[in-house]
Parts: sequence; structure tokens; C-alpha cells
Amino acid sequence: MILPAVRDPRLVSIRRGGLLAEADHQLLALWAATCAEHVLGLFETSNREDHRPRAAIEAVRAWTRGEAKMMVTRAIGGHAMGSARVLRGAPRFAAYAAGQAACVAHVPEHDLGAAAYAIKAAAAAAPRDQERGAARAERDWQRQQIPGYLRPLVLEDQSRRNSICWSVFDD
Repeated sequence: MILPAVRDPRLVSIRRGGLLAEADHQLLALWAATCAEHVLGLFETSNREDHRPRAAIEAVRAWTRGEAKMMVTRAIGGHAMGSARVLRGAPRFAAYAAGQAACVAHVPEHDLGAAAYAIKAAAAAAPRDQERGAARAERDWQRQQIPGYLRPLVLEDQSRRNSICWSVFDD
């Protein structure tokens, strides 16, 4: 579960009664897609014929350009997560990251789901004695990708939701 019991209105879209502007919602979606795509190779290396995670990343990017409907994008994200269910380790987490990224079109707070699963994928791909370092490197790389003025909001959200995101955002 990566969604909080109490929602931060700054991360709820204006359409749904929150404070998050459409342009900022789209930037969060693009950031989530970037996080997921960064580890997508961990899925694709062992699942060459399954294009559902890549399709999810492409769908959310299309949504940000106004070329895809939210419900379609969310459904494609669900299919990407379906590809993860039968897997283990890094490929599983990478597929979940892609699915979560696509679901940002529906709920902006899925951005941290994409980021957290990408961190878990990076850690799972590393040798056992290097997992923590790989997780931190991925987290730090992701933080460099956060759109400038959204950075404080995302970092605050990471701190607030860290415990429900497997503590992958620990400093």
C-alpha cells in the first residue's frame, strides 16, 4: 500500500477537489515515468516478449501530452502490474514501477509508487552486499530528476510516506 490514509490536498488534482494544478500533475507523471524507465531494462532483459511495462510508460507520457485518456492510461498501468505478478526480484519491481507510473494519470500520489518500486528493483538487481548502496544511488538519481519547484513537495511527501513505501526514501 503506497497511498496514505490521509491525503495531502497539494497532491490531489484540482479536478478532484485538491490543490494540484494540471501542469504539476503532468510533471509528476513525467517524473514517475522517468523513474520507471530508468529500471525498465531489469524487466525487459528477461521478458523480451512482454511489452506491457513499456506500454505503460509510453501511455502516461501520451497522457501528459493530451493524447491518451486517463482511464485508458490507468488500465494500461494495471496490465503492466499484471505482468509483474508472476515474477520475482528486480523484473517484478521494475514492472510494478511502470504500472504505478501509468496510474499517476489517475492519482498523482502514485508517483512515489513508481519511484519506490524502481528503488526496490535497483536494490534487487545488486549483489546482496551492495543492495543498500544501489538503493541509495537510485534514490539519489531520482531526486535529481524531480522538476525544480516540485522538489520540496516531493521530498516532503517521501518523508511523510516513507514508512508505507518500504522505507526506501530513508536518508
